[in-house]
Amino acid sequence: MASDSSKKTIFAAMGANLAIAITKFIAAFITNSSAMISEGIHSLVDTADQLLLLLGIHRSQKPADDSHPFGYGQELYFWTFIVAIFIFAIGGGMSIYEGITHLINPSPLEDPMWNYIVLVVAIFFEGYSWTVALKEFLPTKGNQSFWQAIKTSKDPTVFTVLFEDSAAILGLLVALLGIFLGHWFNNVYFDGIASIIIGIILAVVAVLLATESKGLLVGESANPQTIANIRSLSKTEPKVQEVLRILTMQLAPQEVLLNLEIQFSRNLTGEEIASTVDSLESKIRKKHPEIKQIFIEAKSLSATRKSSQ
Repeated sequence: MASDSSKKTIFAAMGANLAIAITKFIAAFITNSSAMISEGIHSLVDTADQLLLLLGIHRSQKPADDSHPFGYGQELYFWTFIVAIFIFAIGGGMSIYEGITHLINPSPLEDPMWNYIVLVVAIFFEGYSWTVALKEFLPTKGNQSFWQAIKTSKDPTVFTVLFEDSAAILGLLVALLGIFLGHWFNNVYFDGIASIIIGIILAVVAVLLATESKGLLVGESANPQTIANIRSLSKTEPKVQEVLRILTMQLAPQEVLLNLEIQFSRNLTGEEIASTVDSLESKIRKKHPEIKQIFIEAKSLSATRKSSQ
């Protein structure tokens, strides 16, 4: 399940985005800026995205039932994918459309002071939200590179907010530059171009987010380090001859399914095998409490030898 820290990240981002969206639309109405309209759309989409992520967290916490014996944890991954589509279609699409419309039918910009004030305030709030998301993400990074950590992350709520806030800050800087150049050179087309660039930024972020979400949605394995730990723990059992296969599936950010195929030593009694299985399960759960479901399949030494002949 998603952690409380993930919810904290989402609420921080949602509060900032809603306040920023309102001020952006007010500034866009006063100054007639296309880039500000795109930025308002961007913040509104981000606010809706956070609501969808909260919905995903809520639905993923439904208990297992007969139709979903492993629970509903992957609901979170589904709604993260919907967020990516939302960003691409609504955020990116409408921003590009608004920019093209402004290029075809340009209108003079009014006093830019309101735009500058709103954009600077928005950068401050988005920066705060981005910092909160980054603080939640960095402890999970370890020794990995930033991009590797994102690719191996199993909690899409954190990296989704991180992606959105990064795109938001970049979009704000583009809007600020577009408005400044438009007034500096008295050229209304800079504003429309800035709006198109904001739309492209959103589209790129949406594709990256969809790619990461898809991997989790279709059934991604657990972290490689977790798999290596399971192999090491299995080998600490004296009655385990060999670890044949480890199959894992990430069902939710803090929920993993494990199927472990091992070969026991020869001439063990049923009681000894059961004792070894219990001991191994206890070690795995203690080291990795996120592994909720464990299935251990035993292979006899004689059967393995026959199959290799």
